[in-house]
Amino acid sequence: MKVISLQSALLAIAFVAAGHAVAGNRSTAPRGGGGSKVEFCEDCHGLSGQGYRGYLTMPRLAGQQPEYIENQLRNFAERSRDRDIFINMSRVHGLSPEMRSAVAAHFRGLDPAPVGGGPRNLVATGQKIFEEGIPEANVPACSACHGPDAKGQATIPRLAGQLYPYTVKQLSGWSKERGQAAAKDDTTAVMTSISHNLTAPQIDAIAAYLSYLR
Repeated sequence: MKVISLQSALLAIAFVAAGHAVAGNRSTAPRGGGGSKVEFCEDCHGLSGQGYRGYLTMPRLAGQQPEYIENQLRNFAERSRDRDIFINMSRVHGLSPEMRSAVAAHFRGLDPAPVGGGPRNLVATGQKIFEEGIPEANVPACSACHGPDAKGQATIPRLAGQLYPYTVKQLSGWSKERGQAAAKDDTTAVMTSISHNLTAPQIDAIAAYLSYLR
């Protein structure tokens, strides 16, 4: 008989919990060609794409730049971006370019209120770093690329309203979390040195500010 590891069991429980968090309120909005695939995304990212805070934090997709979402889906399918064992990769592999576009367009049109969750006392510091950068650490203003409202453009992602723990996790371990696609994604390559120059308290502050930004 196959023995299931504790980690696998916990991941399975968390995955089911994420699905239950949005179950019973399935969206009925027109989906276009990516309808059933959007439902797969909603199981973890929420019916409004607002993200999920739990054992496995799922990022906000609502309002995200379509080109950015399409690029990430392609990276998942090509395995140039790793998402460990909890994601069913067959769902991603089953997306045609047209379906990726439909899924991306669906989430681009959503705009729920931010979940927040970041420490309020860090918001002012995070805003200052976002708008001005940290010149002495060779960290440019985040707004220079992501825009003054943090909504991004084209392949540069929206950061406004992103879940606090997700942003912290991404910036704290950028090389592991996102470095796999560096050869294909210039924005990923640019962020490698920037994230390396940020301290943990600075990352916390930036993530806190973004988590409340509409």
